Amino acid sequence: MSSRMKGFAFFLLALCCCLSGTQGQGDHEDQKACCSSATCSLMKELTSIAEKLGAMGEKLGTMGDNLRLMETRLQTSENEVEELKRLTGGRPQVAFSATLWETGDATGNTGPFTTPIPLQYKKVFSNTGSSYNPATGIFTATVKGMYYFRFTMMNNLNTPPNSVVCLTKNGQRLVSVWDTTGSDANDSGSNAVVIPLEVGDNVYVELQANRLVYDDGMNYNTFSGFLLFTM
Repeated sequence: MSSRMKGFAFFLLALCCCLSGTQGQGDHEDQKACCSSATCSLMKELTSIAEKLGAMGEKLGTMGDNLRLMETRLQTSENEVEELKRLTGGRPQVAFSATLWETGDATGNTGPFTTPIPLQYKKVFSNTGSSYNPATGIFTATVKGMYYFRFTMMNNLNTPPNSVVCLTKNGQRLVSVWDTTGSDANDSGSNAVVIPLEVGDNVYVELQANRLVYDDGMNYNTFSGFLLFTM
């Protein structure tokens, strides 16, 4: 509570005590009459006001503490932004590259699944800007701009092959790599795009329903992208 509020509350309480003392100078009957008088009601109201002022003071003190905490956090964020600008020259930096298997000794197929799913490229080589999420396989744009994406695919090594993947933006298929015919194996392919993205747009490589891809420690399946320039 501020010193001004404390002084006002003290004044009200002192006034109540003064009024109470004045009433005590009369005889017993006069005191009974006073308790039912407007003065007695005023004493109760003043006491209630003092209590409410005390509660308001406590709330204001808590609000002040929260405001100071928010100011500290804001200052910390501003310092981090300034440091990032210093390191990057004020230009956003976004780039990532990842491959399918997290460990080099993993071998085998991914899929098939009954519905299309984003491939989760778990081994991350780089992720400047932290826009790629290896837990989901999804890249989410945090900067509006023009981006470059590239992906590669290895087929399932069976005859006939049965592999189809598509680069997808917000659920819309853009470009594909596929291998579903022929009697050979060990085939791979790649594709790439340059596309504009708004903040919040999602880009991922989608394994199509009932299809599969093969990978091992050689890391045939990759997904990479980076920001060309902001818009």
